[in-house]
Amino acid sequence: MRERQKRQALEVVSLLGKIQEEIGKAIETRGYEEARTLLAQCQEQAIGLGESIEETEGEGSPAIGFLESYCERVYEIYEALGQGNEVDGRKAVNGLKEVLTQAEDFVKNHIPVKREVVFLPYKASMWDSLESVWKAAREDPDCDAYVIPIPYYTKDPNGNFGQEHYEGDQYPEYVPVTRYEDYNFAGRHPDMIFIHNAYDECNYVTSVHPFFYSKNLKKFTDKLVYIPYFILEEIEPDNKAAINGMSHLITIPGMIYADKVIVQSEKMRQIYVDVMTECTKGTAAGRKYWEEKILGLGSPKMDRVMDTKKDQVEIPKEWRKVIEKEDGSWKKVIFYNTSVSALIRYGETMLAKMRDVFEVFRENQEEIALLWRPHPLIRATIESMLPQLWEEYEGIVREYRAVGWGIYDDTADIDRAIALCDGYYGDRSSVVRLCQEVGKPVMIQNVEILSEKEA
Repeated sequence: MRERQKRQALEVVSLLGKIQEEIGKAIETRGYEEARTLLAQCQEQAIGLGESIEETEGEGSPAIGFLESYCERVYEIYEALGQGNEVDGRKAVNGLKEVLTQAEDFVKNHIPVKREVVFLPYKASMWDSLESVWKAAREDPDCDAYVIPIPYYTKDPNGNFGQEHYEGDQYPEYVPVTRYEDYNFAGRHPDMIFIHNAYDECNYVTSVHPFFYSKNLKKFTDKLVYIPYFILEEIEPDNKAAINGMSHLITIPGMIYADKVIVQSEKMRQIYVDVMTECTKGTAAGRKYWEEKILGLGSPKMDRVMDTKKDQVEIPKEWRKVIEKEDGSWKKVIFYNTSVSALIRYGETMLAKMRDVFEVFRENQEEIALLWRPHPLIRATIESMLPQLWEEYEGIVREYRAVGWGIYDDTADIDRAIALCDGYYGDRSSVVRLCQEVGKPVMIQNVEILSEKEA
C-alpha cells in the first residue's frame, strides 16, 4: 500500500469513529431515522475502504475480514432500528468500535508501505544524472520505481515549438521504460518524482512538453526532486566572477518548484544557497529555507562514470577499425568534445577550429584515434539560434563521418567514450570534471588559435 493510500485509509477509519459517536447520540435521543442515515454512511465508507485495501493488498487481507464483520454489525443495527426494536445505543456503538479498532490496528501496524518513485529523463544521453538513484530505488523492496522518458521539442528562432523528440528506445537494455502516455500521474500521484531538466519554458533551444514543467509536476507528487544533468567546474564560494558566469544555470524554475535539489558537492551547495538567497531576497524564502532544500550529496553522473570500465564496454566494429593498428595493438584514443556554448560564442571561428583539429588528427591517424562527441544539443542549438551556420556545420559532420578515419559518437552513452579514451581535448564542459575524476589528462582547446599550417 502506498503511504498516501494508507493515510487516506486511516482518515476513513477516523471518520467512521466520529460518525459512530453521532449514531450513539441519535439512538439515545430516539432519532432513529437520523441514526439509520448515519449507519448507511458508515456502510458506504466501510465498503469503499475495503475495496481500496483489496485493490492493494488482495482479498485475503485480514483487514477485509474485519471490515466485513463491521458492515454486518452496521446492517444488524440498521435493520433493528427499522423494525422498531429497542436498541442500546452505547452497546451498539461499542460493538462497532471493537471491530473498527481491529481493522485500524491491522492497517496501521501490519500493512507495509511501498513508495512509488518516478524518474523523468528527457534525453537518453543525460540518463547518467539519474541512474544511480534509480538503481538504489529499484533495489529497495519497499519501493516501486518507474523510468518514464518524456518528449521534448526543439524551438525555432522565434521560440515556437518545432519537431517533437522521444528517446525512450535509446536507454540501456537493463532499464525498463514506461511510456509517458501509459502512466496516470493524477491517479497514481507518485510519492517522489525526479527530474534533471528544470528550465520549464526558459530554455531557448529545447523544451520538454509543458505537462512536464516543474511547476506542473508539483501538483502530482508529494516530493519533486531536481538533480542537474550537468556537472560544473568546482569553484570557490567567494569567486564572484565565476559565480556570475554560472548563475543562469541556478536561477531556473525548477529551483523554485522542487522540494529538494541535489548538487554535486558541499562547496557547490554553498554557491547554490548564496545565489538563490540573493535571487529571492525580499520573499519568504530566506537562507535557512535554501539551506534545507539544497543538498550537496554528489552527482549520479560521477557514480556512473566511476562504474564504467574500459574492458567492460561494448565497442562497435566500426570503432575498432579506427582504434586498432594492423598488429592488433591500440592507438591512443583522444576524446574530442565540442560544446554548445563555444559554438554560440564563436560561430564561424568555431567551425574553422573544428576543421583545423580534424586535419591535425587526420595527419596523425596512424598513432592517434580521434573520438568526436559533440554536445547532444548542438544540432538543436544551431537550428534554433544560429540557423545561418546549419548548412556549414552539417557539411563538416557529413564529411567527417564519410571519410571514416575518426569516430563520430552521437550515442546516449558518454561513459563509454570516457572509459575508452586516453585523454580529453576540447571545450570546457561538465565532461572535463568527469575525465579528471577517473584520471584522464585534459587539455582545453583555444578556439582562436589554429595550427601553424592553418595560421
